[in-house]
Amino acid sequence: MSQTITVGFRKLVDDALEQIETLSPAEAMALHGGDDVVFVDIRDVRELSRTGKIPGAIHAPRGMLEFWIDPASPYHKPVFAEDKRFVFFCAGGWRSALATLTAKKMGLAPVCHIDGGFGGWEKAGGPIEKPEMAPGEKRA
Repeated sequence: MSQTITVGFRKLVDDALEQIETLSPAEAMALHGGDDVVFVDIRDVRELSRTGKIPGAIHAPRGMLEFWIDPASPYHKPVFAEDKRFVFFCAGGWRSALATLTAKKMGLAPVCHIDGGFGGWEKAGGPIEKPEMAPGEKRA
């Protein structure tokens, strides 16, 4: 039996983008380092180890986000109860659009995401902490 997808990922992402705030990498860089802003990296840990991270960003894997945001969850992370602006990002902006909409629906506010994600940030010259290399390892 084959499944028919009735709503594809592109439609989900496009619908999310209509309902959330999207920052350009330059706008995100202007906010970076502010005391009232939390950058939230939802990429997989393997992505962070390959490409590095935005300095000061917290890592909240996409699969745990709802549990970390909800104060009623046994997995709740106190950072999500702080009165701050949350800037979500992933590698290219699709997952973070969906995550930002989910966070908004849950009542976390204000929330936004970076257009183009980490890749857009890097291309625009945003600061990056490169991953540590193991002894004897060489960068590709």
